[in-house]
Amino acid sequence: MGLLIIYTTVCGFLLNTGVTLQIQCYQCEEFEKHDCSSPENIVNCTVNVQDMCQKEVVMRSDGVLYRKSCATSAACLIASSGYQSFCAPGKVGSVCISCCNTPLCNGPRQRRRGSSAAAPATRLHVTDTLLPFLLVVLLT
Repeated sequence: MGLLIIYTTVCGFLLNTGVTLQIQCYQCEEFEKHDCSSPENIVNCTVNVQDMCQKEVVMRSDGVLYRKSCATSAACLIASSGYQSFCAPGKVGSVCISCCNTPLCNGPRQRRRGSSAAAPATRLHVTDTLLPFLLVVLLT
């Protein structure tokens, strides 16, 4: 409960002070060859509304479909949790949806350099951490 109060206080302060919160994401729908991560697919999301980037990867019998877009945190987290049971990377029929909240985080995967003990990526995926919090907020 204390976290909810802190979160709403910070959000309220930022909105009242006129600070705009905007994120950039990749936005596109492409099949197979490209994963929509070229500079012409970069968009500015709606200020103070679309606060996350969403990435959907659909494995079909004829290849891979990529969908990327800006999203609200509620819509993205609900979609990603709803499709969690259908996510089986590399398997035909798989639908994987992920959400993240750093600029251009729905872009290409970072390639690891060196050994398998490479430092973890700094990209923040919030599906597992914020989903329970979001559901509590939405249900109260």
